[in-house]
Amino acid sequence: MIFMDFEKPLEALYEQLEKLQEVGEKGEVNVSQMISELEKKIKDKRIEIYSNLNGWQKVQLSRHPERPYTLYYLDNICSKFIELHGDRCFGDDHAIVGGLADLDGQTVMIIGHQKGVNTKMRQYRNFGMANPEGYRKALRLMKLAERFGFPVITLIDTPGAFPGLEAEERGQAEAIARNLFEMAQLKVPILCYVIGEGASGGALGIGLGDRIFMMEYTWYSVISPESCSSILWHSWDFKEKAADALKLDADNMLKFGLIDGIVKEPLGGAHNAPEEIAKTLKAHIKTELKKVIKMDPDVRILARIEKYSAMGHYQKLEA
Repeated sequence: MIFMDFEKPLEALYEQLEKLQEVGEKGEVNVSQMISELEKKIKDKRIEIYSNLNGWQKVQLSRHPERPYTLYYLDNICSKFIELHGDRCFGDDHAIVGGLADLDGQTVMIIGHQKGVNTKMRQYRNFGMANPEGYRKALRLMKLAERFGFPVITLIDTPGAFPGLEAEERGQAEAIARNLFEMAQLKVPILCYVIGEGASGGALGIGLGDRIFMMEYTWYSVISPESCSSILWHSWDFKEKAADALKLDADNMLKFGLIDGIVKEPLGGAHNAPEEIAKTLKAHIKTELKKVIKMDPDVRILARIEKYSAMGHYQKLEA
């Protein structure tokens, strides 16, 4: 297991548990009672730690290397998935995966960021940072879904769109802006889920929908805490302060009216019980799909536009 900095008390308890289990396996001493007590202590400590997480700690959890990514969910919530490749313009971006899926008899188009599960795959997936061709591929798949009347589901998990010179040369900003324009008018239902990191335009490029949800230990913001810290304080040393100031966690996003709900994670985060969170996500998607799939397309588009038009708070000052 991999422990974050704030989980160090848990790490010590797990080490004790492993030693006790080793003694029990050798059969020299009956340690079942001690193991039960230690497991209860671990559970209580988890509850204590995770009931008081700050913004930066939630950011850390969203980046946990064992956290499930898009392909894991596709393997575990769909009985069949056919991946579709390429933007028909430049190439196939491996940072975004998408294709047709069977969700208990309902055909859907699922599109999501994929970071990679090890160093080699992370390089292959460009750490989940998409180039313009990734967003153009996503748009191509959305338009294909619209043609056949399939709902669109997006899974967001990116530290941002790729900031390289070559991405800008190929029209990174235009590709994201085009997706926003087209998604606002897409005739089929769109459900968006932040399953990890939701940074800037990289997340927004596949993040405009009828319903937007965040998993409990994820974040959604115009900028990462590190980048915010480097701009305001010219150093990454204030990233914790920046994370709190940005109010980027799911609870604050719901309070601001920027998302429609929170998908609860298992105690300790999705990486502690990936099969459980996959079942939770599947059930949540099916429930929300039933709500939006019956709506008239024109009514749905109008509601989608009004939803985004109503976002934000302002005060009108008298002259």
